[in-house]
Amino acid sequence: MARLLADRPTDMLTIGDMARQLGHSHGAVRNAALTLVRRGEADQSGTGQPEFRANAKTAAAAQTAVISPPGTHAPRAQAATATPATATPRQTGPIRRAGGQLYHPRELADLPDVEALNRLRDADVPVLLYGPPGTGKTSLVEAAFPDLLTVAGDGDTTVGDLIGEYTQADAGGYVFQYGPLVTAMTEGRALLIDDATLISPKVLAALYPAMDGRRQIQVKAHKGETIKAEPGFYVVAGHNPGVHGAVLTEALASRFSVQIQIGTDYDLALALRIDARVVRVARHLAHQVELGELGWAPQLRELLSYQKTEAVLGTKAALANLVGIAPVEDRGAVADAVTKAVGIKKIAPLTLGKQLPSSAARQPPGSAGSAHRGRSR
Repeated sequence: MARLLADRPTDMLTIGDMARQLGHSHGAVRNAALTLVRRGEADQSGTGQPEFRANAKTAAAAQTAVISPPGTHAPRAQAATATPATATPRQTGPIRRAGGQLYHPRELADLPDVEALNRLRDADVPVLLYGPPGTGKTSLVEAAFPDLLTVAGDGDTTVGDLIGEYTQADAGGYVFQYGPLVTAMTEGRALLIDDATLISPKVLAALYPAMDGRRQIQVKAHKGETIKAEPGFYVVAGHNPGVHGAVLTEALASRFSVQIQIGTDYDLALALRIDARVVRVARHLAHQVELGELGWAPQLRELLSYQKTEAVLGTKAALANLVGIAPVEDRGAVADAVTKAVGIKKIAPLTLGKQLPSSAARQPPGSAGSAHRGRSR
């Protein structure tokens, strides 16, 4: 890959350009290109259809084989030589996601979770991740699969959102714009269907032929075109059981051979130096949720938000905000738990107070401004 870019230093090459010249799948080429970019040995521009070009370090990189970090290989292409379950895990430390945030791997089946997901991808075993919002389901998938495409599901998601639809071109005509499912299939990439159980079962049915032995779909809206999945194509889905309207149908559940529960790692929250009192409150509330006594508890996302709010507005405001983001029906219980933990008499949701006086009205008597106004009279 580096040698190809180095030989054409002035050209901007797409994934398709390089795949045709190298004779490898789109997924494998994309993973190699992204590895070079992360190492600073190539430059990237664009996102939807990224292009790559050599930089000052590319020629040197071409002299040495690049070993991709976990999750950046072309999994199905390597399925025949998949790492045995007893082998030493490849990655245990923090992983930097595409947006720059760090992900801290957790244990799953005696492996780092990112390693386990990659092995499941190697074997083409679809995975359903389920748990409350904010527990890190999306973060885990992003850390495991740098080539990820995501569909954010809701009740309004259509077949067109998955497969594609006609859109008006600048010239005035209509062109067919492929959706993320088709892109993932043709480029051999991973596809996350987030909040899959909020999507209509009739819409999700369009996904199933791509996941079974056929590994292809028919785009009826575009001349009945048949799209076949390239090696590396993989589907993972997210499910939030407590979200209103989320329904895990038998048809959907049966497509995902492995289903993994995701909860908040409160030990990680402590390691990230989030206020231990607040983490203790979150643990207590989470236990009440498990017992069915409560419907909500702060997850890692809310705890990280608390930490950031505290750094900006102070502890009292951060605690008030933590109470305020709880659902109305659980807010009283959350407020009581926080009050007992931190020893503050009363904590109410973060609320605007009285209007502040103007700067002139705030000047103390005898100041230069008031003396000047006195002389002018």
